[in-house]
Amino acid sequence: MSGRVSGKVVIVTGAAAGLGAAIARRLGEEGATVVRTDIADGQDVVGQDVTDETQWRDLIADVVKTHGRLDGLVNNAGIADGKGPPDPEGALAEDWRRIYAVNVEGVFLGCKYAVPAIAAAGGGAIVNMSSIGALVPTPFLSAYGASKAAVMQFTRSVALHCCEHGYAIRCNSVHPGQVRTPMHLDLIARTAAELGIDEEQAAEAFLSKVPMKKWQEAADIANGVLFLMSDEARFVTGASLVIDGGMSLTN
Repeated sequence: MSGRVSGKVVIVTGAAAGLGAAIARRLGEEGATVVRTDIADGQDVVGQDVTDETQWRDLIADVVKTHGRLDGLVNNAGIADGKGPPDPEGALAEDWRRIYAVNVEGVFLGCKYAVPAIAAAGGGAIVNMSSIGALVPTPFLSAYGASKAAVMQFTRSVALHCCEHGYAIRCNSVHPGQVRTPMHLDLIARTAAELGIDEEQAAEAFLSKVPMKKWQEAADIANGVLFLMSDEARFVTGASLVIDGGMSLTN
């Protein structure tokens, strides 16, 4: 099967590396015109701070002006760490505010400005990247887990809102597990340092929590997003697609 999103114009945030880059690449392989954004611009990447409302307004307007339409949005940009400890007792309020600004407010602003543009094009799809952290306790990343739970709930609200207004826009969340991305490698390194063990031991500790006993690849998540963005998922909205190798089954 090929051309599964052929002709669609899709924005992917946080697309310079990691999951965002894999998602953008996979959508492009299947025929979409992909507008990639990230905090810093670069080759084929538009600079965007997802917490800046004016930048969202300008981005959507520019995409519609340039391509004539907007069919989809993947809200992928996100952060996990702050300046202080990540646990509930030691976490800094400023870290919580920053993580929520990027992970939650960024998703809100993306949906706020994408919904009318996608509706004007006749409908489409929004995918909000959540996490397994929305489904299991995350005392080692407390603000991140809470922010991703908020993304999951907000996704359902957007989905129903679009149905109630007849917008023909589907909105779903995706929940990755242990994916070997730069963010995940940083988590392993920090965990190793905190526990006084080497990174290989820390990695094995994380892997032991995955029933399928293997690391996920970014392509696994990208394929899930591709499905939700395609017309194959035309009756799927307000859903939480968990792609975690069974990790949420044991937590």
